[in-house]
Amino acid sequence: MQTINIDEAKTHLSRLIEAAAGGEDVVITEGGKPLVRIVPFTQHRPGGLKRAQDSDFPQPDDVLEL
Repeated sequence: MQTINIDEAKTHLSRLIEAAAGGEDVVITEGGKPLVRIVPFTQHRPGGLKRAQDSDFPQPDDVLEL
């Protein structure tokens, strides 16, 4: 994980975006406190970009086995 101050992040935004797109978490801080995290878009909200399918949920037969 890469941590960088917001002022430096402004200067190096392209590099930070490339790092995040490559799978690295990038944390931007302000006053030493974490402010935001840059991650690849597909990891932003796991499962948030696809619709759930019936097969994603336990089916009645699966529940009976439990």
